[in-house]
Amino acid sequence: MISKRIQSKSLLAKLFENGIRILLFKECKNIGHLEIDIIASSIQIIKGEIQKINLIAKDIYYKDLLFDKIELDSNLIKVDFNIRNKKLDFKNNPKIKFKISISEISLKKVLLSHQWNWIGKRISKEILDRENLDDIKIRDGKLLIKASGTNIYINKLELVNIKTKKGKVYLYNKNYNKKIQIPLEDKIYIENLNIENNLINIFANSSISF
Repeated sequence: MISKRIQSKSLLAKLFENGIRILLFKECKNIGHLEIDIIASSIQIIKGEIQKINLIAKDIYYKDLLFDKIELDSNLIKVDFNIRNKKLDFKNNPKIKFKISISEISLKKVLLSHQWNWIGKRISKEILDRENLDDIKIRDGKLLIKASGTNIYINKLELVNIKTKKGKVYLYNKNYNKKIQIPLEDKIYIENLNIENNLINIFANSSISF
């Protein structure tokens, strides 16, 4: 659907899409695949008003976080767009709706990485009473975690429930009757999440600014 609409776009719309593309590649260390669809007339773009933006990205590496897929859409965005140097600035901190999909491999790389392993350790400590997160699996729609402590290693995976409440994400372990809130930026509101086809799918909204 996106690719068909892009073929009939005006030059100005294509330039604007290219501006967003440049901005995203500047912010992200890697984007494997990116589709952008701007819905706006040339006059609207000149006035700095974008009716709608649809975006699909795959294999994203952003701030040392890995995402397998992001689908995003936003309505009525006000921008300053310099056609000459293709510089793009958002004027009204627009609200976006998005879906993020994360695989077992991506989640494991993040939680075991030097940058983010403190979160893995915090999860292990607070809901499993172990100091270190050793492994994480997604199987049959369930999240499983293996953890260890000083001189203690348990070679089994613990079932951890993942759920949302009032815009936040929580992990909960029934065996220990403990839960932990996953740290997120305040501007992000989680609407729903599920585990499907071995992917954690997060549905959320947020304001954006660069």
